[in-house]
Formats: sequence, C-alpha cells, structure tokens
Amino acid sequence: MPSLELKTNVKIADPKAFLVEFSKLAAETLNKPESYITVSYSYNEYMAWEGTFDPTYLLNIVSLGNVNPEVNITYSKTFSEFLQAKIGAPANRGYISIIDPGVDNLGHVTSYL
Repeated sequence: MPSLELKTNVKIADPKAFLVEFSKLAAETLNKPESYITVSYSYNEYMAWEGTFDPTYLLNIVSLGNVNPEVNITYSKTFSEFLQAKIGAPANRGYISIIDPGVDNLGHVTSYL
C-alpha cells in the first residue's frame, strides 16, 4: 500500500515505461518504499471533461497513515505537474482523490494490515 489508479483519455505510447516512472515518483512523493507501491493505468478514449475530449484524467490514490489536508496539497501539486508533463493534461482538467481507508478497512494476504 499505497495504490494509484490513473484513468485518462490519453493513449500512452509506452505504458510500462510510464508506470515504472510513475511508481518511483509515487514512492518518493508518498514517502513509502517502492516495494509497497501499486500503480495502474487505464485508457478510455471516451472520457470527456467539460464536454470535450481534450486530455483529462482521474487519479485515485489510496494510502495508509500519510494522508492529511496539509500533505494532500503537495501530493496534488506533484502528481498534477507530472501528469501535465507526461500526458499533456493541464491540472484544471483532472481530479485527484486521496483516501486513507484506515487499517481496519484494508486487507492484505489473509488479514488486515
């Protein structure tokens, strides 16, 4: 844990290379070992924002123990700048959801974390 799920209408030329870079950024930004990080990318050409198909995204971040209003601002800035550089979607054309489900609400292997 954490997991980061990116949904976008931008087709990434080399998704594997993108995800390797995204994983490293996530580990650095969220201050978690990369061995805990899961990242995914889903392409949906039918995703629209404000009625247009210009580049847009939804990023869902789930992380334990390091989510609060102060750091969420930094997370949003870092990830939105990365996505603008990598997929060309301006920060005002995406939403970033940052959630801490709490250890009682997250399973791993055969128990709760």
